[in-house]
Amino acid sequence: MPASGGFVEGSFPYFCGCREGRRGTKTTKQLHNKWLKNPKYREAYDELEDEFAVAHALIEARTKAKLTQTEVAERMETSQAAVARLEAGSGNPSLATLKRYAKATGSHLKIELEQD
Repeated sequence: MPASGGFVEGSFPYFCGCREGRRGTKTTKQLHNKWLKNPKYREAYDELEDEFAVAHALIEARTKAKLTQTEVAERMETSQAAVARLEAGSGNPSLATLKRYAKATGSHLKIELEQD
């Protein structure tokens, strides 16, 4: 095993500076707070704020409904992997997909536009 704790230069853990061994492992929140000090990370994070908000709302609706991703997927007539991708914030879900998700979780879709 390399001295870097099993990670090689160029791998994500090496790049992010979390080369510590298991005892030195940081939580996601700790890493996020550390990375927010990096202007490039903060800029990229801020640009994804809307995607994070959508992902958070989806997960919150599912957990309030006490459903698993598999159960939501069955109600939407899709795969669990598709639900996982929606909740991860990857992709750009259509309004129809968001409505199906809302219906599957016993929720309703509400979209707001706020002035800056």
